[in-house]
Amino acid sequence: MTAQEKPQYNPFDAYSPAEIAARAENVGVAKARMPLVQLITLGVLAGAYIAFGGALFTLVMTGNELGFGPGRLLGGLAFSLGLILVVIGGAELFTGNSLIVLAWAERLVTSGELVRNWFWVYLANFCGALGTVALMYWSATLELGGGQVAATAVAIAEAKVSLGFVEALTRGILCNVLVCLAVWLCLGARTVVSKIMAIVFPISAFVALGFEHSVANMYLIPIGWLAGAETVTVAGFLNNLLPVTLGNIIGGGFFVAAVYWLIYRRSDSN
Repeated sequence: MTAQEKPQYNPFDAYSPAEIAARAENVGVAKARMPLVQLITLGVLAGAYIAFGGALFTLVMTGNELGFGPGRLLGGLAFSLGLILVVIGGAELFTGNSLIVLAWAERLVTSGELVRNWFWVYLANFCGALGTVALMYWSATLELGGGQVAATAVAIAEAKVSLGFVEALTRGILCNVLVCLAVWLCLGARTVVSKIMAIVFPISAFVALGFEHSVANMYLIPIGWLAGAETVTVAGFLNNLLPVTLGNIIGGGFFVAAVYWLIYRRSDSN
């Protein structure tokens, strides 16, 4: 075939759903077998990146007079910064890594490799988020607007620790359905702009609807506590993080990864 006969590449032509499933499977294998130092370092970055999204969300929600719905939508757009940095910049995010379940279901990844990835990435995300909490606190960013940002951080943290187990679990499930769908759509995109657009709408939706993201809460609850949230305790923090984390695993691992495996990849192994 000559150069003139080669098919023209269209950067705006997305991969098909079946192609996305195959790409997600290959990515899952690579993530599950990533060297530990690289995995942890990228996990710390992801925790920090999501925390940046949480910090911008907190600022945008301060003094927001657009009305309940439009105001929360704007907050969701701001929070999208976090996943944009993770996907475009490159980092390992626990919630997005629920998609490794697709490769696990296809028996390309062992249960031990899956648990190894989730354990170290979750821990590294926690470290990255808490490190950002400390830096944001020392930067006195909470004092912006005459202390209004601190008041917003307090309100956010107190609302999160007040959730019951079932409510937090359900919100965690719904959250990671949207987060993993955002990552899934990114695997179908060919350009940076397309990937950003694929991220913005699902992430804005989960934030505006009040769903719960475990890594985001690793930043939002501690920063609220440092800002003076009186109802936030270590026990309250853990009581939020446990059901939210479990919900995130169910939402991304079962309702996205396992479902798409059943549709597009299971027939390949039979």
